[in-house]
Amino acid sequence: MTDRFDCYYCRDNLHGKKYVKKDEKHVCTKCFDKLCANTCAECKRPIGADSKELHHKNRHWHEDCFRCAKCYKSLASEPFSARDDGKIMCGKCGSREDGNRCQGCYKVVMPGSKNVEYKNKVWHEECFTCFECKQPIRTQSFLTKGEDIYCAPCHDKKFAKKCFKCKQPITSGGISYQDHPWHSECFVCKTCNKQLAGARFTSHEDGVYCVDCFKTDVAKKCNGCKNPITGFGHGTNVVNYEGLSWHEYCFNCKKCSLSLANKRFVINADHIYCPDCAKKL
Repeated sequence: MTDRFDCYYCRDNLHGKKYVKKDEKHVCTKCFDKLCANTCAECKRPIGADSKELHHKNRHWHEDCFRCAKCYKSLASEPFSARDDGKIMCGKCGSREDGNRCQGCYKVVMPGSKNVEYKNKVWHEECFTCFECKQPIRTQSFLTKGEDIYCAPCHDKKFAKKCFKCKQPITSGGISYQDHPWHSECFVCKTCNKQLAGARFTSHEDGVYCVDCFKTDVAKKCNGCKNPITGFGHGTNVVNYEGLSWHEYCFNCKKCSLSLANKRFVINADHIYCPDCAKKL
């Protein structure tokens, strides 16, 4: 006599019949569909014994129901991603849905596409543009002002200091004189145009002069030695009296050579004398 081989639930004899083994129990297909079948996460119907079943992280689908939630492409043999909201998506739709969004157009930056990353933000290459001229920066250098991005020429034009002489932006180097910025090549002698950056110079009225031009073209002549009074080198102090000027070291009595700086003196025929010598004239 053959041992009985029955369904665990309905006790029908399973000899010669189709059955399913579930948790070490033998179950007829009817009982399996009614009592044991998993519910499809998509259509919410039981996944019968005769249906092919797919599963992922304790969720189950009919093979035909395992499709991308966006484009409905079958994912039975395709790579896919599972979202936190339970949706299953193909790689392309998942990237669009969850990928980084461009800071310029706010569309998804697809994996593998040309893009620019800066400070944990991402742009399509063509969307990473200068705030001023709106042209893509691509491989050029760029600078920022607050949250705005500028190509180097626009940044210089908008924010760089302007040369006091030529009024053009100073993009590098330059010098400062009397609270004004200058290009090094623009800071020149008013007379001979010699560049004065790093050289000795002096100013007079609205111009700057190299030492040589100041001596020959601008400086007053000492009424004593007849040489220019430049303020450079030995004897920078000057004595002025009634339109005449002297080096301090030249302001001496014509007769006894006594220095008369800060002392009483007498002028006679453009010459200076101490009071004692003046009495003897």
